[in-house]
Amino acid sequence: MGWFSKSSDFFLSTTTPPDIARSQYLGVVNGEAIIGANIFRDMFSSVRDVVGGRAGGYERALSGARDAALEGLIEAAKELGANGVIGIDFDYEVMGETNGMMMVAVSGTAVKLG
Repeated sequence: MGWFSKSSDFFLSTTTPPDIARSQYLGVVNGEAIIGANIFRDMFSSVRDVVGGRAGGYERALSGARDAALEGLIEAAKELGANGVIGIDFDYEVMGETNGMMMVAVSGTAVKLG
């Protein structure tokens, strides 16, 4: 089972649903976002590591980066004339010499549906 989102003008899916009418594959598209760690988030995260609990600041930052990467993917697909992206895959990577940054990358196949 996969994740999908169907708005009135664009379709996103982690799988290729069998009941979707694909008229044209347009190519692989991607979007990326890189977030930097904030010293205050780091400090409070360290406290949470000791006492337990969720790191809300990091979760919000990661969610924002994921949304930005997805927006980039959709923009790239629309530039090709697509109205959907199938086979979406999210990847996360810690970057930087001191691991102070995180990258969120998303890729998929742009399609013209219908």
